[in-house]
Amino acid sequence: MLMPKRVKRRKQFRGRMTGRANRGNKITYGEFGIVALEPGWITSNQIEAARIAMTRYIRRGGKVWIKIFPDKPVTQKPAETRMGKGKGSPEYWVAVVKPDRVMFEIAGVNKDTAKEALRLAMHKLPIKCKIVSRAEQEMDGDSSEK
Repeated sequence: MLMPKRVKRRKQFRGRMTGRANRGNKITYGEFGIVALEPGWITSNQIEAARIAMTRYIRRGGKVWIKIFPDKPVTQKPAETRMGKGKGSPEYWVAVVKPDRVMFEIAGVNKDTAKEALRLAMHKLPIKCKIVSRAEQEMDGDSSEK
């Protein structure tokens, strides 16, 4: 499971997920990718499940990049505990994902294999996503600049 090696502060506020991603919204390494369409928290377990689904499908070929990292701790108090007595202990780690964020990238396999592998990975994620290709993104980027 992904998690930070060390952190300065163990407990964080929940935060807000307004706006769109202005970093990490382009495909940089691979040919195809999964892009988030809505905001959400993605746990380290969900990232790992998506990674396994992709690598199992593409078998030995291709390369997968994970572009999100779970660096936000989520705390929980034990079951049947009375109110008060401070904040709970960190239970798991999440990556905060905003719309337009590229979460996974894949390269080194043909188009059909890549699309199917990404589709299987999308089923493991708790938010709506879409599959994009680098060529599509470059075409969209050219039209929006003019």
